Amino acid sequence: MGIIFANIIAIYRRELQSYFASPFAYIVAGVFWLLSGFFFIAIFGTLVQQSIIQDQYGIPTPFDVSSEILGAFLGVLSSLVLFVMPMLSMGLYSEERKRGTLELLATSPITNWAVALGKLLGVVTFFATMVLPLLLYEVIAFSASNPPIQPTVLAIGHVGLILLAAAILSLGMFISSLTDSTVLAAILTFALALLLWVIDFIADRIGGTIGGAIGHLSLLKNYNLLAQGILDTSTLVLFASYVILGLFLTAQSIEAFRFQRS
Repeated sequence: MGIIFANIIAIYRRELQSYFASPFAYIVAGVFWLLSGFFFIAIFGTLVQQSIIQDQYGIPTPFDVSSEILGAFLGVLSSLVLFVMPMLSMGLYSEERKRGTLELLATSPITNWAVALGKLLGVVTFFATMVLPLLLYEVIAFSASNPPIQPTVLAIGHVGLILLAAAILSLGMFISSLTDSTVLAAILTFALALLLWVIDFIADRIGGTIGGAIGHLSLLKNYNLLAQGILDTSTLVLFASYVILGLFLTAQSIEAFRFQRS
């Protein structure tokens, strides 16, 4: 177990360093921060102004302004994740194929699971560093709110965002292992994530037991529960299942690649 853990850490450090050394990753992070900041200011300004106007006319505000701002902002962030994660996952294995290093990984004594897990942890950690500045200015903005936002609600919402990203990244890693085209990997990952995003609407059209079962697979439905501060075991199991599924499929894909080369 110690050797496997050491291998995972080695792959994790290698992958994380590659993101922090990549100009493209900084561009993606910069665009993510720019759009996030813009939408936060827009949502914050709109809802606060609406509340002030209602107070001036003696109309009670029918909602908790801070909670509404947080909920709307987390909803926007989830949409940004849907677009940004395919860009981060597209090169996880596609670049290895291009550089010819995938064969070295496939034939190395390191297990496919260890490589896949190390790569996934690296990109998820990079995304977590992208989320930290957002959490910082949210805490500052909500520090004087009345009633105050519960820290657990704020934490659960952002943990949900990272879990959502991890699920998409894991599936995107599998798609990246199938092709040497980063653009194709990004497009297919976005298409798959979008399908899992709107599958709840498809399930509503189907209805019945089958529709209900399909609806439980929705990324959006389960993420919204966490964004509201609701920590549900079935939601955590679903996101964990997507992550494990992506790892399993990636390991099998690399094993098939190894078999073809042998």
